[in-house]
Amino acid sequence: MKTTPLLHNPHPGETLKEALGDLGITQYRLAQDVSIPHSRVTNIIKGRQGITAATALRFGKYFKTGPDYWLNLQQFYDLAAASEEHATTLANIQPAPELAAAD
Repeated sequence: MKTTPLLHNPHPGETLKEALGDLGITQYRLAQDVSIPHSRVTNIIKGRQGITAATALRFGKYFKTGPDYWLNLQQFYDLAAASEEHATTLANIQPAPELAAAD
C-alpha cells in the first residue's frame, strides 16, 4: 500500500514564535506580561509543551485573537499528530455495519 507523505504539521509554538518576532516581543516579556513562567513560553515554542485552555485565554487577550485561535491551533496539531501515529490502526477499522448500510 503506497502512502502519501503528510504535510508539515506545525506546532502552535511555531505560530507563537512568528508572532513574537513580527511584534518584536521577547519570550521573557510575553511571559511577564501574561503572568506565566518563562519556561512555559520556551517549552511551547520548542514544541515540548502544548497550549492549555488557561494559556490560550492569556494569549488570546494579549494578542487580541481570542482564546479559540490558540486552542484551535493546538487541536489541529494534536489531531494531525494522532492521525499520523495511528494511521495503520485507523486504516483497519471498519464502520459499524449499521452505519455502512446507510450509504
